[in-house]
Amino acid sequence: MAIGASKEKPATRRIRIGMVGGGQGAFIGAVHRIALRMDDQYELVAGALSSDPARAKASAKEIGISDDRTYTSFEEMAKAEAKRPDGIEVVSIVTPNHMHGPAAKAFLKAGIHVICDKPLTTTVKEAKELVSLVNKTGKLFIVTHNYTGYPMIRQAKAMVEKGMLGTLRLVQAEYPQDWMTEKTEATGSKQAEWRVDPKRSGAGGAIGDIGTHAYNLACFVSGLKLKQLCAELTSFGEGRVLDDDVQILMRFDGGAKGMIWASQVAPGNENGLKLRVYGTKGGLEWTQADPNYLWYTPFGKPKQLLTRGGAGASSEAARVTRVPGGHPEGYLEGFANIYTETAQAIIAARSGKKTPKDVIYPTVEDGLAGMEFIEAAVKSSKAGGVWTKV
Repeated sequence: MAIGASKEKPATRRIRIGMVGGGQGAFIGAVHRIALRMDDQYELVAGALSSDPARAKASAKEIGISDDRTYTSFEEMAKAEAKRPDGIEVVSIVTPNHMHGPAAKAFLKAGIHVICDKPLTTTVKEAKELVSLVNKTGKLFIVTHNYTGYPMIRQAKAMVEKGMLGTLRLVQAEYPQDWMTEKTEATGSKQAEWRVDPKRSGAGGAIGDIGTHAYNLACFVSGLKLKQLCAELTSFGEGRVLDDDVQILMRFDGGAKGMIWASQVAPGNENGLKLRVYGTKGGLEWTQADPNYLWYTPFGKPKQLLTRGGAGASSEAARVTRVPGGHPEGYLEGFANIYTETAQAIIAARSGKKTPKDVIYPTVEDGLAGMEFIEAAVKSSKAGGVWTKV
């Protein structure tokens, strides 16, 4: 059943949500706002959209947040909203990386569910602290690895789980871009400027920005757990401290092998996320630029094109599909699926119920796994590309 056309009784009221970051000039904040509004499950009522008071107020006014719920710090927002009878139930954190951990901790301690952009934090230590705090508070924590929300990715995961590929042998993911080919950070690009700063981005550059997406997607579909990796992280851009190109070999538990390539200096590539999974019985291939299609090849038989909403679409894909096949769904719809899955979990939590079994979203533990991946890759690369335990 399509999320956007559910026949289940709707919630008695929309979920009150706030946002930290995502003010004027920010890209991802607008994407989150579109995603949370798509299925009409949320109402954006509060925000600390910028640390600059004037920008925070102007940004809030643009998107209809009232003055009395416009804040200039996440600390102030968490305390004030926790005291209100109509306070927010969940916060969306869409700041640069270094603010993820501190903001998430403040809202968890205030008894508020958290939706957080990736990577989870800037260090494994802080990520583990968040996992502990989530377990202590019992609050929901969702990391927006949004590509897991695509219908054909849900289908691919289900096919692997049903054994259609047999025993997995190879998992390959790539995510090339070209927007950092020149010194974009020197052109006034706010998005580029913080990404090359270790104080705000963390120990990884491209690996934290897009490499974690490729890694998360590979693990989500395959269900495999990474054991070791061998990484070469390169900074091609003049004067850059952090990597802008990532090449990694992986060894999974059970003997499967993997590869990840992520780059922001590959001319001709926009957001070229691709995934290939091969086993003893067949293989799967998916491309984010053409997300409504999944190629499936049973060994020794002709290649099959499976389409979103078409013949052969699984129930797992159907429940996150909105419109009939042939009408494209893409990035924004996949992102919205994460928010709508989260909404179902929050609605269940309102009455003390467990999250429905078919609801899937990336958790704080997935966020920790991403940080352990980054840390191991940086360690491996600095040591000359040696095999490193994850």
